[in-house]
Parts: sequence; C-alpha cells; structure tokens
Amino acid sequence: MTEITRVPIQPIAKGSLAKLWLGVAAAVALAGGLAWASLPKGVDVDVVAEGAGASPAKTDVVFIRYTGKLADGTVFDQSQDVNLPIEGLLPEGSPLPLSRMIPGFAEGVVQMKKGGKYTLFIPGEKAYGPEGQKDQQGNQVIPPNADLTFDIELIDFMSEADFQRRIQVLQQAMQMQQGQGAQPGGEGPPMPAPPPAPAPE
Repeated sequence: MTEITRVPIQPIAKGSLAKLWLGVAAAVALAGGLAWASLPKGVDVDVVAEGAGASPAKTDVVFIRYTGKLADGTVFDQSQDVNLPIEGLLPEGSPLPLSRMIPGFAEGVVQMKKGGKYTLFIPGEKAYGPEGQKDQQGNQVIPPNADLTFDIELIDFMSEADFQRRIQVLQQAMQMQQGQGAQPGGEGPPMPAPPPAPAPE
C-alpha cells in the first residue's frame, strides 16, 4: 500500500487571515477598476437648476436654448430662438428632433426635465467620433474624438407627430396670409416665410 506524503501546514498567525482577505479584496477591486476603465465613458448631466414634470423621450422634438463648447472652452455652436408669426403655436427656443441628434446629446437630454437648466458632458465616442465635424466649407469645426460640453435650458418638448401637425398649421396660416396680401384690399405685403430651424446633426 502506497503511503501519502503529508505536507505539514503551519497554523495561520493571528491577523494573517484578515491580511489575506484584504489582499484578495484589493486584487478584485483592481481587476474591476481596470475593467471599468476600459468601458466607453458615458454622458454626464449636471443639474444647474432643476426642472419639473416628465422628461422627453428619444423620439420627441425638444425646444431648447444651448451653447456647445469644446474641452478648451471654444464655442462651436449656439442656438437662436426661431421667431414664428403665430404666437403660442410653438414654444420658444430651437426645435431639435432627438432622433436625429448625436447619440450622447439624446442620451443626456432624456434625463432632463422641462424648465430646467443643465450642463451636459459628452465623450468623443458618443459625439462626432473619429471623423469630427466639418462645416459646409470643409473647415474642421469639431476635432476628431473631441469631448463636448453643452449648457442647455429645456424649455419644452412634444412628440414628433405633434410637431409636424403644428408645422402644417403654420404653413397653412402663412399661405392664407400671403394670399390675402396679394389680393386688392389685403393689408400689407405677404408675410415672409419663417427662418428654418437649425439643421440636426
């Protein structure tokens, strides 16, 4: 019969077991930290002034005032209110359909509430990515992989269907006003078309 060699195991000194567990916990935390660091960064929304009520959905059109900046503080875009001839038809601010915005912008705005003011941080991979953004003349406006910051005031939001319905009402009203202005006895010249909303990115 074969005899099994016995390896003498020394008793664990007092306090060593706690050190062993601390070492294991540190190794697990380090591994978790490395895994976390390799994940893509998410958007970050800082509340400047809290809004109230519901938040917009990713398919809504939001009406906002915003300033977009690069990491060094350079302003690359700023909203302008669209002045429409029929007051009360559409809210103030710039209308932006979230379904056509860069991923990080939509991801951040759906965390906001009507009437609130926020600072939105978007990492480069959720902004314009490795290509960046050029203007119509081909000048690089946003560098490749640039992190972006937006100061945003969320004035209001509505579904895209509701937005399109209101635009149709506006167009019909303007056509009627232009027709009246062209006829004898019409008051004044035809009303000009409203300026176009900012093109979505």
